[in-house]
Amino acid sequence: MEQNTILNIQPERIIGLDGHPDSFTAALVQGRNPAEALTQQVFNKVPLGRLIPWAQKYTASQDLIVLEASGNSFEIVRRLQSIQRKALVLESSHLGKLKEAHANNDKISAVRIAKAFLAGTAKIVWVPDPKTQQRRDTFHMHRKTVKRSTQTINRLNSYLSDHGVRLDRSLTELTETDAMTKIGQARSWEAGEIRLIKGLMLEVQAASQQRRHWEQSIASEVLTDPMLLSLTRLCGVRDIVAFAIGAIVGDINRFASPKSLVKFFGLHPAFDQSGQNNWSGGVGLHGRQDVRSLLIESAQAILRANNPLSQWGRKLLARKSSYNLAVAAVARKLVVAIWYLMKGKWQRVLNLDRALTIKIGKIISKLGKEGLEQMGKDRKTLRKEVQQLLKTGRTDYREPRKQSKPSQPPPEPDPLPKGLNELFEKLRRSNGLADEYGLK
Repeated sequence: MEQNTILNIQPERIIGLDGHPDSFTAALVQGRNPAEALTQQVFNKVPLGRLIPWAQKYTASQDLIVLEASGNSFEIVRRLQSIQRKALVLESSHLGKLKEAHANNDKISAVRIAKAFLAGTAKIVWVPDPKTQQRRDTFHMHRKTVKRSTQTINRLNSYLSDHGVRLDRSLTELTETDAMTKIGQARSWEAGEIRLIKGLMLEVQAASQQRRHWEQSIASEVLTDPMLLSLTRLCGVRDIVAFAIGAIVGDINRFASPKSLVKFFGLHPAFDQSGQNNWSGGVGLHGRQDVRSLLIESAQAILRANNPLSQWGRKLLARKSSYNLAVAAVARKLVVAIWYLMKGKWQRVLNLDRALTIKIGKIISKLGKEGLEQMGKDRKTLRKEVQQLLKTGRTDYREPRKQSKPSQPPPEPDPLPKGLNELFEKLRRSNGLADEYGLK
C-alpha cells in the first residue's frame, strides 16, 4: 500500500478489471454505492493485447477503471492512461479479505473490485512513473543479489566449519586465488572435497559479480541525479540508502507532512486500544520493511558519529537504556529530515565539508575503472562535476525559518529573569534544520 486516501472522484461508471498476464476480465458497474450497484455488462477473458481497442470501444473518458494490485497492474494503468482513461490500482490485501472461499472466478472478482471501490474502504496504490519503476526494479534486484551473496558465502563457510577450517579473513576480502590458497593450506583435502569447494566458490564469485554490477549501476544513478545526490548530505545516507529512498518514495509531494512519510516507512509505534485494553508495541509488521531496515542501519551509523543528532540519540539511550528504541527514534528523525530535504526546505550547499567529500569519493570508487570508462570521465573530473552538481543541481531549495525584517524596530522588551534570558539566547543561536541534523 502506497497511499492511504481515496480520491474524490465522481465517475459515470466504475469498471472493475481483473488483470492477468495474458488476459483480463472487466465488469461495467453503474451506481453510487455497493447497494445501488448494477452490473451492466461483463467481458470475460479478453486477450490482454486487445486492451486498448476494447477500452476505446466500451469505455468513455468519464468512466473510472479500477484494478487490484498485481504483477502487471501498473503497466495496464499506463496503457489506459495513454488513451485518456482514468484508472486506479487498489491495495490487494483488502480485496483479498472480501473474496468468498466457496465461490470465486474472474467475473465475480471484477464485480467485487468495482464494489470495493464504491464502498470507499479500499486503499489506493500510487502508480509510479516509468523512471521510478525502473529504479524500483533495480533496487529489488540489488537486494536479492545481496541476499544471494550472503547465502553463498555462508554456505561455503558452513562447509569449511564442518571440516574444522576457519579462515582468518572474510571471503569478501579475498580474491578467488587467495581464498583457494588459504583453504588448501588449512588442511589436506580429498579430490572430491576440492571439487565441491570449487563449486561453492563459483557460486560465491557469481553472486559477488552480480552484486558489483548493481552497486555500480546504483552509484552511477546517484552521482548524476541532483535529488538522489542531495540526500547524501545527511549523515548515515550514502548511495544505497539514497537510491532506495528515491526509488520507493518517488514523488515526495504525495506525502503531505513528515508524519505521513514516517508512517509510510513504518517507523511509528504500533498501538491497539479497545475498551479497557490498551496495548502499544514497537515498529515493525507495518510499512516498507525493505527501506526501513536500511534506515535502521543508517541510524546505527549515526549513533557512532559525532553530530547533534547522534548526541541526541546517545542521550536518549542513556535515559531509556534501550538501544533498539534509541536507534528507531534516530531513524524516525532521519526520515523527518529526508522529507524536509526532498521538499527543498533546506539550506543550499555552499561548501563541502570533509565528511561529505570523503563520502563522494567512496561512491565514485564503486564505479571502478569500467564504470568510469562507460561515463567517459576520469576520477578527478567526475569528482569536480559531482561537487558542482551538489551545489547547483537543485534549484528548488527554500531557506527554512526565514523571517522578513520588520520595517520598524520592535520595542524594547521588558527585562526577563536570568534563566529565561539564557534559554532564549540558546534558541536564538540555533541555525535551524541544518544544525539539528548535523549539516553545515
